Amino acid sequence: MSGSEIPAGPEKLFEALFARKRELEACRRDIWSAYELLRDCFADGGKLLLCGNGGSCADCDHIAGELMKGFMRPRPLPGNVKRALRELGSDGATMADKLQGALKAINLCGHQALNTAIANDISPSLIFAQQTLALGVAGDVLMGLSTSGNAENVCGALIAARAAGMARIGMTGEGGGRMAPLCDVAIRAPASQTYEIQEYHLPIYHTLCAMLEAHFF
Repeated sequence: MSGSEIPAGPEKLFEALFARKRELEACRRDIWSAYELLRDCFADGGKLLLCGNGGSCADCDHIAGELMKGFMRPRPLPGNVKRALRELGSDGATMADKLQGALKAINLCGHQALNTAIANDISPSLIFAQQTLALGVAGDVLMGLSTSGNAENVCGALIAARAAGMARIGMTGEGGGRMAPLCDVAIRAPASQTYEIQEYHLPIYHTLCAMLEAHFF
């Protein structure tokens, strides 16, 4: 967590993104819509599932890391959780002071034994779809990252998420690819080269994570 001054709320963080990256104005409406979907999901006790390949897989890990612990501001545990921990003795009291509030996020890329089994026994293109149906429920959100928008396993997860009644957010490049029409919200970074798209994805998802943290904590 940064020790620098923290903007007051989601709206200020949102506007700060476009002050830094004016070219992302093209994505303004979709970024805000993605925030609203995620805010409502977490407010209702839901979770975020994430999937992508290569650098986008690493971005999924990054997003989950920012959501599952403190990012830019303190996240004290709820009072009832603190009390329950402190009732368990000195170790619990230490945990009550150190543990932080979290927003539930799961990177579907990280389950190596499961993913290799799905790839071997079912199909490599269905590694994320299988997990989406297993872990996702109506009210959850799936976020798929693909710079081309055409990653077959990400598109499969989006289809599975729709069948499960989940909201779907895509992060891709300016073309949108196959996955754009599969999403409720598609954030199309204004670039066509993979590395440039990924360079835009980082400030977008950092801002989304910061906005969500500001809202809930």
